[in-house]
Amino acid sequence: MKLASISENLNIEKRVAITPEIAKKYISLGFTLSLPKNYGAHLGFSDQDYKNLGVSLIDNEEEIIKNSEIIIQLGLLEEEKLSLLQENQILIGSLNAFSNKGKLEHLKSKKINCFSLELLPRITRAQSMDILSSQANLAGYKAVIEAFQVYERAIPMMMTAAGTIPAAKVLVVGAGVAGLQAIATAKRMGAIVFATDVRMASKEQVESLGGKFLTVEGSENLETEGGYAKEASDEFKKKQEELLAETLKKIDIVICTALIPGRQAPKIITEEMFKNLQKGSVIYDLAAVQGGNTIFTEVDKIVDKDGVKILGEANILNKLPVSASNLYAKNVFNFVSNLYDKENNKLNINLEDEIIEKTLIK
Repeated sequence: MKLASISENLNIEKRVAITPEIAKKYISLGFTLSLPKNYGAHLGFSDQDYKNLGVSLIDNEEEIIKNSEIIIQLGLLEEEKLSLLQENQILIGSLNAFSNKGKLEHLKSKKINCFSLELLPRITRAQSMDILSSQANLAGYKAVIEAFQVYERAIPMMMTAAGTIPAAKVLVVGAGVAGLQAIATAKRMGAIVFATDVRMASKEQVESLGGKFLTVEGSENLETEGGYAKEASDEFKKKQEELLAETLKKIDIVICTALIPGRQAPKIITEEMFKNLQKGSVIYDLAAVQGGNTIFTEVDKIVDKDGVKILGEANILNKLPVSASNLYAKNVFNFVSNLYDKENNKLNINLEDEIIEKTLIK
């Protein structure tokens, strides 16, 4: 079977979907693999690295798309490249099924099979394919590093002859994969860490990492069967606001990670709450690209609101593209391996398999 990937727009996306390590695995599995020249050069993956493994390097991306049965990307292809896809081809990536609904419907009408991996079910068998978890893990780590870089004070407590510097206090909003990694990273660097989440199952995980879990009195467990957060009631939001407003008075750095799949990010830190933040404090909003968890977040800008700096990037993983590519490529390889019927040398779109059924755009 012919498998391929084409270059992403490097102004938007620096990760690649196929690393040399994973190219070798695809070829060992029986695929022929085509990539454009200089596909991974910006990450230090030379053409020769791929060529030595048996990858075909081609100048013309249109030719690659038209002659491939399976195309693996990070996100949805650009419009002119989407138009080149033909009946029965397979497109695999993080296709953002909610915001790209119209485009994906059009591809489906052309009998192109699209698999959007952010829709993977949260089941044990799918863990090795879970792109959301692997990428969120890195994002949570990097958000803390970026926030600490902007914060103009020391992070750990330091006892010196001239006096004691107190440890920075960090609040992590949302204790999913990104939030838990943010807690672990901030603790390792000597901060005092607090965390909040609408899912009560997070309490034990937060405390196991040394964080203090902030619980809304009489809180409900707002967790879907798939393990994601769901929309909170107005009463819960009011109680959460009161707790956060009080907590923010003693916080130096806030890491926001709260997301609801397919929806705008919840506005958790309101304009009123900003009055409680100390000048010089920093907020890193990982939810920026979905509208942000604060009222003042702007994508790819550092907003200074009365001495509080708010950071939010469209794609923080562009700052860790090699690590992120390595994990993403492994996730996708595991997904393709699950699809692949080696005996008959074809992909088996078996809708009785929950992993395939949930990720296929129908």
